[in-house]
Amino acid sequence: MSYSETIIETALSIDETALLQMKTHAKQTYPFECCGFMFGKDGSPRQITSVTEVVNAKEGDQRRRFEIKPTDYMKAEKYALDNNLDLLGVYHSHPDNSALPSETDLKMAVPFFSYVIIAVTSETIKDTSSWQLGDQGLFERETIEINKTNN
Repeated sequence: MSYSETIIETALSIDETALLQMKTHAKQTYPFECCGFMFGKDGSPRQITSVTEVVNAKEGDQRRRFEIKPTDYMKAEKYALDNNLDLLGVYHSHPDNSALPSETDLKMAVPFFSYVIIAVTSETIKDTSSWQLGDQGLFERETIEINKTNN
């Protein structure tokens, strides 16, 4: 098992526009995994205010794996610095699967980052969850709060 069903104290507040962008990206890339970065402000709760899509650079089966190029990480860190934001994590999709982290997700995880997983099918978004690597080396579920934007 790569995750704990214990919900941790931290919450992830996601701007509804950013969440919509993540879900749209997941639908557009189906049946392949999408991936991208999440930016905002660290705090309690962590606040995701924007996202940036990146190309899934995984060679081979992109239906079950994603990979982000090191140069894309460097660009994301520069973007965060240039815009006075924190790089808070990565989102990706799980086509025709659950929004639970896989063993591969666990192997690639780093402390501090939030990992949003979007379960997508050809018809719909089934579920969205967020995870953070805990002290025991397992993913712990973060509570997601949707920050409604005023238009």
